[in-house]
Amino acid sequence: MTFINLNNVCLDFPLYNTQSFSLRHSLAKAATGGILKKKNDKKFTVSALKNISFSLEHGDRLGLIGHNGSGKTTLLKLLAGIYSPTSGHAQIEGKVSTLFDVLLGTSDEMTGNENLYLSSLIRGKSISEAKSSLKDMGEFTGLGDYLYVPMHTYSAGMKVRIGFSVATEGNPDILLIDEVFGAGDKNFITQSIKRLQSLIERTGILVFSSHSEDLLKKLCNKIMILEHGEIKVIGYTEEVLSFYKNEKIAV
Repeated sequence: MTFINLNNVCLDFPLYNTQSFSLRHSLAKAATGGILKKKNDKKFTVSALKNISFSLEHGDRLGLIGHNGSGKTTLLKLLAGIYSPTSGHAQIEGKVSTLFDVLLGTSDEMTGNENLYLSSLIRGKSISEAKSSLKDMGEFTGLGDYLYVPMHTYSAGMKVRIGFSVATEGNPDILLIDEVFGAGDKNFITQSIKRLQSLIERTGILVFSSHSEDLLKKLCNKIMILEHGEIKVIGYTEEVLSFYKNEKIAV
């Protein structure tokens, strides 16, 4: 059974070398990011997530929106197990796959094909699985003979093709995505969205952070608005996006 259940989850990060911070700065709410809290004369913490409570089950596709520093990436990393809650309870059941840094595990000194193969192993595939999927991944990149030369000869967009091809293989129970379309030509982005949709159809639960309202409408049935590490609104996509437009919340 696949599910996510967060109950009053908080996440604080300690800050060091903050003797020069004034009390005013320690108590002020920043334009972006969490809230600075003063613990004593020399120690500060950043409250990155505060009282986060929500539940997701199989079939849920949750989009995350909010200004830069609102807690979207932090929440995704907590769901991935990279961070543990300072307080509260996070219960996550199912195999988790992430699309945070699609170039994770690649090397500029290796060829495209070598990177496709080794990155597949790093992401948990067996040797036989990595070998059997190599042809399909290579064809999706559209890089042709460039697959046989080192990646240091690639443009940024070509490198993304390699990473995205690997990252979108498999059948995860829970898929976490953090704004993956930073580079690449228009045609490849169109192909990528189709491949991503296919992956999502094979996924139990999706949590997707994006600034693209069109993608959120296309891929998600629920939306959460985060503000300074807290949930401002969570609900069905059309209702929350309508609220977001009316409130003119900056994302």
